[in-house]
Amino acid sequence: MKYVVVSGGVVSGLGKGVTASSIGLILKSCGFRVTAIKIDPYLNIDAGTMSPIEHGEVYVLDDGGEVDLDLGNYERFMDIKLTSENNITTGKVYKHVLEKERKGDYLGKTVQVVPHITDAIQEWIERAARIPVDGQSTPADVCVIELGGTIGDIESMPFINALGQFSYRVGSENFCLIHVSLVPVLNVVGEQKTKPTQHSVRDLRGLGLSPNILACRSAKPLEDNVKAKLSQFCQVPMENVVTLYDCPNIWHIPLLLKEQKAHEAILRVLNLTGVAKEPALEEWSLMAKMSDKLHVPVKIAVVGKYTELLDSYLSVHKALLHASVARRKKLVIDWISASELEQEAKKENPDAYKAAWKLLKGADGILVPGGFGNRGVQGKMLAAKYARENKVPYLGICLGMQLAVIEYARTVLGLQDANSTELDRNTKNPCVVFMPEGSKTHMGGTMRLGSRRTYFQAKDSKSAKLCFRYGNRSFVDERHRHRYEVNPAMVPRLESAGLTFPGKDESGQRMEIVELPNHPFYVGAQFHPEYKSRPGKPSPLRSHHIRFLALHVCLKVKNLFSWCRTNWSGLWRARQRTATKLPRNNCLASSVQWETRESLLERRSEEASQCCIQFMLMNVSCIKDDFSLKNSCSILGFLFNMDFFTCGGRETKGVQFEDLAFFYETGFVKTKKKNIKHKQVLLYLCLL
Repeated sequence: MKYVVVSGGVVSGLGKGVTASSIGLILKSCGFRVTAIKIDPYLNIDAGTMSPIEHGEVYVLDDGGEVDLDLGNYERFMDIKLTSENNITTGKVYKHVLEKERKGDYLGKTVQVVPHITDAIQEWIERAARIPVDGQSTPADVCVIELGGTIGDIESMPFINALGQFSYRVGSENFCLIHVSLVPVLNVVGEQKTKPTQHSVRDLRGLGLSPNILACRSAKPLEDNVKAKLSQFCQVPMENVVTLYDCPNIWHIPLLLKEQKAHEAILRVLNLTGVAKEPALEEWSLMAKMSDKLHVPVKIAVVGKYTELLDSYLSVHKALLHASVARRKKLVIDWISASELEQEAKKENPDAYKAAWKLLKGADGILVPGGFGNRGVQGKMLAAKYARENKVPYLGICLGMQLAVIEYARTVLGLQDANSTELDRNTKNPCVVFMPEGSKTHMGGTMRLGSRRTYFQAKDSKSAKLCFRYGNRSFVDERHRHRYEVNPAMVPRLESAGLTFPGKDESGQRMEIVELPNHPFYVGAQFHPEYKSRPGKPSPLRSHHIRFLALHVCLKVKNLFSWCRTNWSGLWRARQRTATKLPRNNCLASSVQWETRESLLERRSEEASQCCIQFMLMNVSCIKDDFSLKNSCSILGFLFNMDFFTCGGRETKGVQFEDLAFFYETGFVKTKKKNIKHKQVLLYLCLL
């Protein structure tokens, strides 16, 4: 097993988590199987009882572990499934050692930080690194370890000491230390300053660890003389000093590391140069560049309780981003504090009240995420009511689903005192109740946590159709984190009033999904779909939420590359038939029959099987002559983010407008017209 440790110096918040995730992604693209561990020096057993405002969101794993948000970054970048063992805290380690002491495992010895705590840390690292996280049965090749906190913090000392011992134990060819530090620029001087990094490395060496690679955070790329200075004073080879300068989005960080050959430095230290492949990050690169070039906006109003710290909803933000990029839309999030939508805010702070409602009413869609406690509850229900009455797409998650049910009971059923027993223990109409298996005396780790299965009760529901599209299944496995649930006794009354519950657990008594059939998109989920969303693999619920906000919903292609190779002759014949009246090499078709996914599905199967959706390249000279058919098809296959469906026994495929805006921007298509609105080059292929 090879180990890559990422530490941080000077200040916190430099992006160690993103750096560690990016390193894992690059090593995975080199052909290695990768796992990850996060070390958090705080005394808490886990992150479950921490306030999101203080520590950011609590990320939930498949096994129910409540962990630091950085593990979410690891899972999203590396596309792996971690366990609670992959998050080490001081609280966990001390609890483990003290339990062993109580059992007499130390044979009467004096239990001390060194060697007992440090030995326990090393054993935990080795044990967690051996857990398969990529669906295979054997351990990974490389383990990326992020040491939380900043070098010099007193709570980090046992972990640094343990890592020093660990590096000696596993050998220098199996241990690579990357130190993330800050190179600031003083406005008065305008010069990149290396002294903070020098001092940080000096402190690290004083604790028994020497960095192999320096990853320097700065606003701009490091100048060569600055790199040389850091190399000299920190005793790190100049080629091992890399810059992590500010980028448009974090998807560029792996590309930044690759450009500076950071992966080669890591492979040299770990003696893996001979067995590594060249990093294959073409799809990741296209996705990162495409995200920057999207210009058709979609506005989402996120109505939450903890909006003062956006890391409180980090997974929600990332899942929305994945969905918007997949739909070729530029994501614009309006963060709205739920309290500012309430009547009390109208009296106390009328300006904030007006601004909040203006944002809500200007949004293309509304999302109410999970949360706990009374603050902001009325504002969230008002947001749900506005979305329901005005046919605005709505997605409620966990508490957001529960409040949608309560609002419906109050407004439609006329039960003005309908509530959750979490918010009002004495309510006469409890729509949401405490789960019987929950603990009322202990808070940590006592909720309904982890991956649970939801079964679809009706195949014609929106949520069921989404799952059928993403695998033709009658169930979905999603992660949960809640103590309260929709009251099963209230379900018949709610259903009789028009609300449906198409998703339930295996017992059929626990409501997992709520929908409003006569609404374009009004869905609530008891689970958290954001935790399993990945770049290029958005959560179905969030992706469909974004899809409903789009101005046009288009047919998509599932494997355009292989399809075009086998059907190119048909495409060429169609081009010859439809382009006779147009200049040579100017377009592929002269007429367009445009259909949305919904209208096509509604057509009779006989008509649909005869349907020929034509696509046209308008006022465009040809695809570059030196751009081969194979390359063009493979890029189209990626850009159009494939997905099959069958109509009338035949596969029907198509392409979105926005895909070609990016296709034009990359230069693979040229146009003779100089002023095309939004640079929208509409490429249509005739798909038979």
